Amino acid sequence: MPIQVAHLAGGGGPSDTAAHEALEVLVAAVVSGDARTRRLWFDVTGIGTIPKLTIEEATFFATKIRQIGVRRILYGSDAASAGNTPRESWAAFRRLPLSDEEFRIIATNVAPYLR
Repeated sequence: MPIQVAHLAGGGGPSDTAAHEALEVLVAAVVSGDARTRRLWFDVTGIGTIPKLTIEEATFFATKIRQIGVRRILYGSDAASAGNTPRESWAAFRRLPLSDEEFRIIATNVAPYLR
């Protein structure tokens, strides 16, 4: 059964240290090849739209995405509202320091439960 970790294990923004700690544990398990992470997926919903995302914060998220592996990352835009439409959210997400190829892979990933 696939398991999707929403918002890269967060939701409280860059200062949410508990979420960062949870993400670190999950990333370490993925990096070490822990078999329990074989069906673990992560969505990046809301990451790019965090107001005033600093270079350090953007780099933190990009590093975690790369450690997880871009093929396990699902893009999501959360609730569409004024200023947070899927188009605006994708443009904001594109501010992360990832390559065009990494963005292309993320954009074309499909959650296994939708296949």
